[in-house]
Amino acid sequence: MKDTEVSPTSDAEAPAEDFVQSLARGIAVLRVFDADNAQQTLSEVARNAGIPAAAARRFLRTLESLGYVRSSGRQFALTPKVLEIGFGYLSSLSLHDVVQPHLEALSRATGESASVAVLLDEEIVYVARVPTRHIMNVRITIGTRFPAFATSMGRVLLAGIPATEREQLLASATMPALTPTTITDARLLEAEIERVAAQGWSIVDGELEAGLLSVAVPIRDGDGTVTAALNISTSATRDSVEYLRAHHLPLALATADDIQRDLRRISV
Repeated sequence: MKDTEVSPTSDAEAPAEDFVQSLARGIAVLRVFDADNAQQTLSEVARNAGIPAAAARRFLRTLESLGYVRSSGRQFALTPKVLEIGFGYLSSLSLHDVVQPHLEALSRATGESASVAVLLDEEIVYVARVPTRHIMNVRITIGTRFPAFATSMGRVLLAGIPATEREQLLASATMPALTPTTITDARLLEAEIERVAAQGWSIVDGELEAGLLSVAVPIRDGDGTVTAALNISTSATRDSVEYLRAHHLPLALATADDIQRDLRRISV
């Protein structure tokens, strides 16, 4: 198939002739599979990726021959081999291997799920997690994404980037009312993010999903730049905001300090 030259959609401003549309479409096919859509038909993949069915068929068959996709009847699904693609990024950061034992210890100490995420455009992406109870309608795994504006980790990560960059990012983001308490007003959200930046942590109560309560703290590199966020999530029926602040927040801050210390030791 001949590659069509189109203008890039990112802010990188790469020359149009350097943009390979077929590669972008192939990546789009991989991205349509998630925890809620683990298996899809050809027509579903084409619709969700926004490409013609004929192109989707070629991409799926190519990915299948390379071992990244498997088929069963009319259904297609990813294989574990796709983890190789993202694992290179995680390994280069040394992040996953460093944080995982700390998350396990934090989860044991709190009896709750503990996670680490990074910021990707206007979303957070989970890069490490120790789950306990199933407290959300959506199953969270490594690679799961949520809108940054409505999550505790997202607000910590947004607080860690320059104000001008944050303003541009949020201006292009869609901020729907996910629950009755979700902050969707840009001025109110900016005020909340500034408060998070000043205090060094964020608690979000029922804004991503009703009944979900979480506290997040930043993870910084050796220069003090926020590179990731750590959170503890629980149910509002079990714990209160006051309990999270008094009990879970100090544990989260201590865990983040331990992770930062280990990351600095590795980078030396």
